[in-house]
Amino acid sequence: MVLFVCLPFIGNNDAFLFAVVKEVLSMLPPKPSYQVLFAHNSSQMSRCVTCAVVGNGGILNNSRMGQEIDSHDYVFRVSGAVIKDYEKDVGTRTSFYGFTSFSLATSIASLSGQGFKKVPMGKVRQIPLQDPQPSPFRINSGLEEQFSSGKESRPRENFDKDFNLDKYHVIHPDFLRYTKNRFLKSQNANKPYWRIYRPTTGAFLLLTALHLCDQVSAYGYITEGYQNYSDHYYDKIKKKLIFYANHDFDLERRVWKKLHDANIMKLYQRS
Repeated sequence: MVLFVCLPFIGNNDAFLFAVVKEVLSMLPPKPSYQVLFAHNSSQMSRCVTCAVVGNGGILNNSRMGQEIDSHDYVFRVSGAVIKDYEKDVGTRTSFYGFTSFSLATSIASLSGQGFKKVPMGKVRQIPLQDPQPSPFRINSGLEEQFSSGKESRPRENFDKDFNLDKYHVIHPDFLRYTKNRFLKSQNANKPYWRIYRPTTGAFLLLTALHLCDQVSAYGYITEGYQNYSDHYYDKIKKKLIFYANHDFDLERRVWKKLHDANIMKLYQRS
């Protein structure tokens, strides 16, 4: 299982955080040629690596896409990845689970009643996502807090008993800045509230998969006609998707549609 996690933002005089970041950076692949994904085949012949990236959009409710999702070589999930009772719609496999320290904490806190009490486990790695422009809140809830065993809430208990940093891949902040500036450069960055804008965690994970996999299919991501569905597939009553200023959902919708139309990825749109 691979986890994508958030690196903490540090100041010049913070020796403790510097040591934490140094430890996290040591987890990065030592060589540029390091290969994360391999095709699941028994022969020596090369084959395209297929990946399903599963978001939490309401479009997946009653979609019956679970079997198709599980048929991919790798399955990426993000944040509040509720699986129990929704297996027919979202599948059961998890190869990669992507999160930021903030999204992990809020998912556990808000979705425990939906069955999301622990990170979905399997033969999976976790991928921490570093926010390229961390807010003070995320500074205080950074990696050192998430993985500290001395905190009262013991966030480490959200992972399996065989917790091991070798199971984690950290996305380099420069890569996330690249994806933000190249693919998701929002007009929100020119507004007075520009400091709070960032792409969604799901957007970062999808763009990461597009750089790792040969063929990518996205499920549960915002599409045209999103108004017809609830905010999340696990909502018990229909909830409207609210466009807060910290994300640009409309930009992400246009980007996913453009990539789909260009045959760069397959976007599940549900006729």
